[in-house]
Amino acid sequence: MSLVRVHNFSISLDGFGTGEGQSSEAHFGHAGQRLHEWMFGTRFWQAGGSGGVDDAFARQRGSLAERDPAIGAEIMGAGMFGHPGWHEDPEWKGAWGANPPYHIPVYVLTQHTRPSIEMEGGTTFHFIDSSPAEALKTAREAAGGLDVRLSGGPTVIRDFLAAGLVDYLHIVVVPILLGRGVRLWDGLEGLEEHYQVEATSSPSGVTHVTFTRSAG
Repeated sequence: MSLVRVHNFSISLDGFGTGEGQSSEAHFGHAGQRLHEWMFGTRFWQAGGSGGVDDAFARQRGSLAERDPAIGAEIMGAGMFGHPGWHEDPEWKGAWGANPPYHIPVYVLTQHTRPSIEMEGGTTFHFIDSSPAEALKTAREAAGGLDVRLSGGPTVIRDFLAAGLVDYLHIVVVPILLGRGVRLWDGLEGLEEHYQVEATSSPSGVTHVTFTRSAG
């Protein structure tokens, strides 16, 4: 069966995957871009950037660094697709421009469903009001046997983890304290018992933690 994978998802030391006060001008709320600065300094992101640990993870199989032929569909939450209130704007098509980086079917979990949106480059956004298990079944059918990538935000990833549906999880722990926002780990006590966990420290100060589902 195809795998469900999470790549390059950044959280603060106190476990927040996004800050408080999200808006059309502040997609990550008061966190700004601090959760993702580790990636901005990589060779993947800019010419002349770092080619070390962070760059290797940014480019890993399954991330958005390049089109991965093993990924057949994407799932994301309403908060990742848009700012609070986006569903009231019929012209809102996401924050990635006319040609989003996905190039596959993307399933947006939302209570405010709308007709699907076809974008340039092969991305089509589908808006569904489903449980994690139902959404995964739909995405797997679209993926045609390929893997499904779960892109966030923290609430969606937490729900899929709680349901036991994530096979590979890559978390980037960033050395900042946000204090408020949306936390990832709440209610997931003992999660590590079901995974092989590895941690890799980077000179940038972040720690890459991977959870790979244990066999059996």
